[in-house]
Amino acid sequence: MSKFSEIINQDKPVLIDFFAEWCGPCKMMSPILKQVKDTLGDRVSIVKIDVDKNQELAAKYQVRGVPTLMLFKKGRQVWRQSGVLQKEEIINIITSA
Repeated sequence: MSKFSEIINQDKPVLIDFFAEWCGPCKMMSPILKQVKDTLGDRVSIVKIDVDKNQELAAKYQVRGVPTLMLFKKGRQVWRQSGVLQKEEIINIITSA
């Protein structure tokens, strides 16, 4: 848990992707998140968290469905949404947060 709080307390926005290996829509998010990272580069950190391997963390953040994306700024959750989003939507959310 302490490593997670270090991750979300960065100066730049941190996008967390709660996913599961068995989840079809989660597999669709991977290339989209790669495009987001390619576009924004060092302006954002993107971290994928497997809910099956991190059940305690998923429970803490009340992740009920996957994929669930959360955006943190300086340790504060500023946005959250479940489901597949398009690259442009995610970039707009990150840059306007």
